[in-house]
Amino acid sequence: MTHENTTGMTRRALLGAFAATAITAAPTYSNAAGFLRGSGDIRRLRMYSGRTGERIDMIYWIEGDYIKDAVQEVNHFMRDWRTDDVKNMDLRTVDIMAAAHNLLDVDEPYMLLSGYRSPKTNAMLRSRSGGVAKNSLHMKGQAADLRLSTRSVSQMARAAVACRGGGVGKYSGSNFVHMDCGVVRSWGG
Repeated sequence: MTHENTTGMTRRALLGAFAATAITAAPTYSNAAGFLRGSGDIRRLRMYSGRTGERIDMIYWIEGDYIKDAVQEVNHFMRDWRTDDVKNMDLRTVDIMAAAHNLLDVDEPYMLLSGYRSPKTNAMLRSRSGGVAKNSLHMKGQAADLRLSTRSVSQMARAAVACRGGGVGKYSGSNFVHMDCGVVRSWGG
């Protein structure tokens, strides 16, 4: 499964973020390239939903290939829990989430606050809050709102920004970080 770069995020930038996390785990930096070649290349996603009680902890990518069944599970997990609508999540967003998690060096799974949002759900949330975009990337399956109890919003945002893969919003008052695979930008406080 491949995804074209339509928003400025390159495969090389994401691979660099994953490589950086692997290098930090290497016993020495002098032979980092050899370490990366020998370690195998995997991507893992760990999340739970306070709304549904569901948990996910899986490897969804191995040695350059997305695992179809794992991706389908991610799509179901990140569904609009209000309507039960499922959308294929843009795997660039999933990769940003996984890379940022690796950079944070934490065992705690993300708490998923919002993944895919149906247009109906997005309209309802917009009517309640001025902070919800009319054409939210959540409706395209390209965004996620995440929280960690062991890391601050600032720490999470810095890790996501370091991936240079898309948008990163800090919502300190609500204690979550928005990550998406749209244009590289950041906002919030």
